[in-house]
Amino acid sequence: MHTVEIPTPDGPLHALRSGPAASDGGPVVLAAHGITASAMSFAAVARALPPDWSLLAVDLRGRGRSNTLPGPYGMDRHAGDLASAAEHVGRPVVLTGQSMGAYAALRAATRFPGLFTRLVLIDGGLPLPVPAGADPDAVLEATLGPAILRLRMTFPTQEAYVDVFRNHPALAASWSDDLDAYVRYDATGDPGAIRSRVDPAAVAADGRDLIVNAATFGDDLRGLRLPADLLYAPRGMFGQEPGILPQPLVEHWTRQSTLRAELIADCNHYTILTAPAAAARIAEVLTGREVPLHSSR
Repeated sequence: MHTVEIPTPDGPLHALRSGPAASDGGPVVLAAHGITASAMSFAAVARALPPDWSLLAVDLRGRGRSNTLPGPYGMDRHAGDLASAAEHVGRPVVLTGQSMGAYAALRAATRFPGLFTRLVLIDGGLPLPVPAGADPDAVLEATLGPAILRLRMTFPTQEAYVDVFRNHPALAASWSDDLDAYVRYDATGDPGAIRSRVDPAAVAADGRDLIVNAATFGDDLRGLRLPADLLYAPRGMFGQEPGILPQPLVEHWTRQSTLRAELIADCNHYTILTAPAAAARIAEVLTGREVPLHSSR
């Protein structure tokens, strides 16, 4: 994958490109990753695309090689960065995002529809119900507290850091070279103090935005004017059923919007991007080569 630097007023947004250069004029997929992830999340999907397609996966600000770009964070800011990436390509692109990246992609598709030809949400993008009167910080701690704690930890070696992921219940049974490369890309620091590149403050700010402003993503879904698909996993962040997007929630939003939805078999919230069969199906939908989706309506 080739390094691409996308100009922003705050400095370059880092991205990784696979396939032909955008200047070759072929079709391009622009991809946004999850809340503690990086551009390397999309390696298997990139490999599954036809050879004339490019995939441009960004490191969202606060992550990967974009971790020095400053806040504020939040989906509006990430949507603006995705718009900058599309403008850098110079023609409309297919837009996709996984997990938190799906919310950023949804916001970008709503705010800047002329920059994109279609939208594909991957296991994210639907407003998650928040109990009435719930303390957003308590919800944040319950959902992202362990991840933020890991981001603040240091490890003696890169191998010790890789082992954290290799032993994760959602990843252990599906460990691959792609996952190994993804973790090593995320690792930084000197021996004895290896840590994640992800800024914990960015994760906390983005997580709080997803909770406090959950209803606004419903407004985005209702306002979509682009062809839009949702691909979602039957298992969640610890590799167990149910997935993070319950079937009733999916059915509600396919009724409330133009979104089409399909459950991708035999994967979880993470392996929906890395399992070969799941990555191949995502590539089919991104490129429009697929048989019609089985809608959840």
